[in-house]
Amino acid sequence: MAAGVQVRDVAITGGLELQIVRMEPGAGFPRHAHGSPEFIYILEGELVQNGQRLGPGWASVSGAGTVDEDVHSDTGCTFLLVDRPFQPEGG
Repeated sequence: MAAGVQVRDVAITGGLELQIVRMEPGAGFPRHAHGSPEFIYILEGELVQNGQRLGPGWASVSGAGTVDEDVHSDTGCTFLLVDRPFQPEGG
């Protein structure tokens, strides 16, 4: 997914997947668009999503078609992610 990011699949059902994502301090994701809604719930640490700092207990939803310009963690964090499994183009 990205350097310093570990993803563990927990469950896939009904076209959705649940993952636990762990980010090391300083890790981040490149710019990306959401093909479907994406739900996150912060378990520990702090995640910065487009300038907004999200801490433990914070939930966020990114709508289909939205773009994340800057997602990173200065402190490291762990969060739950629910979205649709990645589908390569033409696949």
